[in-house]
Amino acid sequence: MAKPVLPLKEAPASGEVALLRLLEARGQEVVPTWVVDLEAEFYRLANLPERITALFQGVFGVRIDEERLLVAAEEARRAVRESYLLPERAEAFLEALKGRGPFLLRYAGEAEGERASTPQEALFALKRLWARRFEVEAILERYPALLPPFTPVLVQEVAGEVAEAAVQAGGAAGQTACLEEVEGRVKLALAAALRTAGGSVSKGGCGVNAKPRPSKLPLAESLA
Repeated sequence: MAKPVLPLKEAPASGEVALLRLLEARGQEVVPTWVVDLEAEFYRLANLPERITALFQGVFGVRIDEERLLVAAEEARRAVRESYLLPERAEAFLEALKGRGPFLLRYAGEAEGERASTPQEALFALKRLWARRFEVEAILERYPALLPPFTPVLVQEVAGEVAEAAVQAGGAAGQTACLEEVEGRVKLALAAALRTAGGSVSKGGCGVNAKPRPSKLPLAESLA
C-alpha cells in the first residue's frame, strides 16, 4: 500500500509539486511540505460518488432547482466530513506530521486553505478542505461535472511569524487574518511561479497585489 503522506522531495513531480521541487533545486527556501494524495481512495471506499450523485438527483434540469441545490450541497459536505478514512491511513498521516506544526493545508495550485495547529487538527482540516469542494459556488463552477477533480493536498508547516501573528491577534478574527495573510503571500508566489512556467492562477481569496513580507514562504516567491 502506497504511503498516504509523502515529503515534498519524495512526491510525484507534477503540477505545483514539480514547481516547488524546482524552486528548492534552485536554492530557494520552501517551508516543510508534505503531499497527501488520498482523496480518490477516500471517495471510493466511502462510496461517495454514488451517495453524492443520489443527493443531486433532480437538482439540474432545464433549470437549476436552487432550493434543492442548497440542500444537496450541505448534505454532500456532511457526507464528506462524516465519512471515515481507513484507520491505517489516519495513523500514517499523524505519524508523518508528528511533532510538527502549525500547518496550512491547501490544494496544490490553489492559495486558500485550512489552518491547523497540530497533526490531529490537520487531519480534521483535511476533511474540511475536501468538503469545500461542495460549496455551492464550487459546484456551479465545475458543472456539469458533479464530482471534484482529485488533486493532491499540500500540508505546509507555517511556523514562526505566522503562528506568532495569530497568537498576538487573538481569537478567531486574528486567526482568520493570519490565514488570509498566508494565503495572499502563497498566491503571490504561485502566480509568479506559474507565469514563469506559462500557466495562470485563479483569482479570489486574498488580493494578489499585496506586497509579501520577507520570510520563508509556503511557496518561494519566484523561479527567477
